[in-house]
Amino acid sequence: MTGLSRSSADLDPRRRRILYRCWHRGIREMDLVFGQFAENEIASLSDEELDEFETIMAEEDQDLNRWITGADPVPAHLQTPMFERLCKYRPDFDIVTIASLAEKHGPRS
Repeated sequence: MTGLSRSSADLDPRRRRILYRCWHRGIREMDLVFGQFAENEIASLSDEELDEFETIMAEEDQDLNRWITGADPVPAHLQTPMFERLCKYRPDFDIVTIASLAEKHGPRS
C-alpha cells in the first residue's frame, strides 16, 4: 500500500483530519505506518483512543521511526496498547547496515 485508498466521506471532521495527517507525516516510512493504521482503524477508535493516537502523532517522525523499527527502545510513556497496535502496521523496512547488506547480497569485494 503506497497511499490513501480509503474514502473519508463517512468520517467526522476530526477523523478526516487525522487520516489526512497520517498520510502526510513528513517521512515516507511514517506515512506508511500511520496511514495504514488509520485506514484500517480510524472509524472504530473511541474518542479516548483518538486522543492517545494524536498524542503519539505529536512525537517527532525520526524518533517514532527508531522506536517502531527497534533501533531505539520505546520510551515508557509510549509503552501502551495503542502504540503496540500502531506498530503492527509497520511496513517491511529494516535498518540498513553493512551486515544486513552482506546478508542480503553477499560480502562486498
